[in-house]
Amino acid sequence: MPIVDAHAHIYPEKIASKAVEAVGRFYGVEASMAGKGSSADLLTHCKTAGITHFIVHSVATTAKSVPTINSFLAAENSAHPEFIGFGTMHHEFEDMEAEVDRALSLGLHGFKLHPDTQQVNMDDPRLMNFYEIIAGRVPLVVHTGDYRYDYSSPRRLARIMKTFPDLVVNAAHLSGWATYDIGYDIMVEEGLVHAERLFVDASSSFAWIGRRHMRELIRMWGADRVMYGSDYPMWDPTYELNEMLHCELTDDELEKVLWRNAEAFSGVKVS
Repeated sequence: MPIVDAHAHIYPEKIASKAVEAVGRFYGVEASMAGKGSSADLLTHCKTAGITHFIVHSVATTAKSVPTINSFLAAENSAHPEFIGFGTMHHEFEDMEAEVDRALSLGLHGFKLHPDTQQVNMDDPRLMNFYEIIAGRVPLVVHTGDYRYDYSSPRRLARIMKTFPDLVVNAAHLSGWATYDIGYDIMVEEGLVHAERLFVDASSSFAWIGRRHMRELIRMWGADRVMYGSDYPMWDPTYELNEMLHCELTDDELEKVLWRNAEAFSGVKVS
């Protein structure tokens, strides 16, 4: 059976250690970062855990870094059949449409945004222009939720999805990093929780909610909406997979969570 980690970050070898340190500082988990951030390190989990594919991405914290990051991700996507590469965008990038076209021509399958580290409201008018460019073409992974910031509020995502009905979205971290139930409640209130084009991944969740509540949330969202994900290098993909395998899901639920939903979201055939 295929197994897809729907949320992993990779960085070029020469900057991977610094990137991992920066992520650890941002979330206050410097001492517990589980990976080195490199493609080679991530791929070891294919052998140790039987993970067959990773949706990989990185975040541009400046506009000028967008093309370089997209070229890196495209090269890794081409070099490793285990990778499903998603590009990046920045709200200050001048010619978004040209860069989207270039990134897709290089073989990337979607895009990832992190409003909190990019310090921009996810429904900023500049990003609304970006969503219009990719809606109906490729999916979007967006970091959603954080008790410290409002940039990535699920309410902002609801506004985006209602404006662009063709936009396929993974509202990462169960639509509310560190505020998991709040994210779900907002999406219920906004009438989007069962929208076919809205997916959520379970990355960066087990450390706080445990197996029982994960099972509850998967069934609340619907097993056809939730994807297994690790948020590597913050967490260990093998450990996160083991936690998911012990959530006491049915075989059908587990199949959807481990790969069918990621295949549907990304548009990439893995089976």
